[in-house]
Amino acid sequence: MTTPIHAKFELDYGEFRLNVDLDLPGSGVTVLFGHSGSGKTTLLRCIAGLQQAPNGFLQINGEVWQDSERNLFLPTHKRSLGYVFQEANLFPHLSVKGNLQFGLKRTGLAGADLTHILELLGIAHLLERLPDGLSGGERQRVAIARALALNPQILLMDEPLAALDFKRKQEILPYLGRLHRELNIPVLYVTHSQQEVAQLADHLVIMDEGKALASGPLSETLSRLDVPLAHDREAATVWQVTVAGHEAEYHLTRVAFAGGTLSLTHLSAEIGTPLRLQIYARDVSITLQKPSDTSILNVLPAVITDIADDDSGQSVVGLLVGDQPLLAHITRKSRMLLGLRVDMNVYVQIKGTSILN
Repeated sequence: MTTPIHAKFELDYGEFRLNVDLDLPGSGVTVLFGHSGSGKTTLLRCIAGLQQAPNGFLQINGEVWQDSERNLFLPTHKRSLGYVFQEANLFPHLSVKGNLQFGLKRTGLAGADLTHILELLGIAHLLERLPDGLSGGERQRVAIARALALNPQILLMDEPLAALDFKRKQEILPYLGRLHRELNIPVLYVTHSQQEVAQLADHLVIMDEGKALASGPLSETLSRLDVPLAHDREAATVWQVTVAGHEAEYHLTRVAFAGGTLSLTHLSAEIGTPLRLQIYARDVSITLQKPSDTSILNVLPAVITDIADDDSGQSVVGLLVGDQPLLAHITRKSRMLLGLRVDMNVYVQIKGTSILN
């Protein structure tokens, strides 16, 4: 069952204003992305009812949780939601099992299927441990399980990896990556990490100064030239692909997408396995003719959809490869020498990709 989300909030703190009007999908992971102070956590807190916007409307799955015109505001404890903070905040005197059961005892709810949640987050073997005996990543996975145990209509996560070091982040990311595949509720996930955006998001909302600069499916939003991310040095697009075959003699794996195939360094994955690839704009070059003598294996036909120049002498080129959006960062001189223009047919050379999950 899907849970369509409509959220409209206005609040003014003098130096900070929040003014958003969003329609968000009822499944998958929606990432609220932006720098500190952009309003993403304030938006999440308004959705949770931890903060009340004077002017607001919030509807989840047909249920209205706030409507300021009707003077309706549902308090947090009456909202069917799970909330995960930066810190796990587990009860130190209770075992993992005790922490998971605590909320259910307080609410009297039947709760969700804990067996599936324990499997999803890989914590079944930790049930009898106390929080002091857990790693940071394990504690955060227990906190997520505790939120899901309430069988919420929506899961809210406020930078759940911010307090973890690099090693612990890598430990927990694969489990977070399973959320959009295995949960039938929407997840709203706050972060300022581009890595987490690329690895976790299905839908992306880019926040700045209390406003939503862009909102849409991940690949489309990352490739929009009218938002800052496309111009960043770390600008990248994310493709959903499927393992199509292996070339054992060359230690390569072929992956397919709607528009062609790519060759990658060999992956130990069965044919048909879905993967998520990240392609950095700096690793994409453009040529007018299909090159015949090149060491780059991934050469694909593309159509230019947009071009934007910035003040540093760089041109950002938006392309479509089949139905997959792609970005290329080239010099303005190269753009002019090639005579690139919108709707032009070209070829792209992709020099490198990163396997995300």
